[in-house]
Amino acid sequence: MTPRTALVTGASRGIGRAIADQFKRDGLRLLLPSRQEMDLLSNRSIDAYIDALTEPVDILVNDAGINRLGEITVFSDGDLQDTVQTNLVAPIRTAQRLIPGMMLRRYGRIVNISSIWSAVSKPGRLTYSVSKSGLNAFTRSLAVEVAPYNILVNAVAPGYVNTELTKQNNTEQDLESIRKTIPIQRLAEPEEIARLVAFLCSEHNTYLTGQCLFIDGGYTCQ
Repeated sequence: MTPRTALVTGASRGIGRAIADQFKRDGLRLLLPSRQEMDLLSNRSIDAYIDALTEPVDILVNDAGINRLGEITVFSDGDLQDTVQTNLVAPIRTAQRLIPGMMLRRYGRIVNISSIWSAVSKPGRLTYSVSKSGLNAFTRSLAVEVAPYNILVNAVAPGYVNTELTKQNNTEQDLESIRKTIPIQRLAEPEEIARLVAFLCSEHNTYLTGQCLFIDGGYTCQ
């Protein structure tokens, strides 16, 4: 396989770290910007990081995201703006800056990490659901635009995953109840999500584009 360079946001922990580890095992060159290097709350910071790159980026994984819980009467303007900026605007901006190079080389793979909460929801998830639903729409629209250039764009929508973020938003009692609602009866491990992302970003994927793949142990099938 041709050596490729992948940029992964949110790779310091959880699903993003598992994706980076999988890519490393697959022999990819990695760009893993920290929050200090590329602040997703700032389009200027995103532009500055990408402008400073000295090598072409073949693969983009937009994993970084925030999930501030709060019902409509509770969340602030700042919560809404930060969530939409981080989860939707930043992925659009990053792709927008990298796609011209992919077009020139006629190769690219982009995966946006969405969520089951883009299709279903529950109280307190409004801002997060809105941002992830938008990410799905962005995935479909972009896939159609760039398909002639051999750039494939997909989204992966995990369900409950055994990460720090999941544990922050749920007590152990909550998690035990959640496991009972999942047909497979357990949370996903980050490595399981990473393997799916790795396939979508690989040269083995030659035709799958514009899709949002739910990897949730059957949760949304009920």
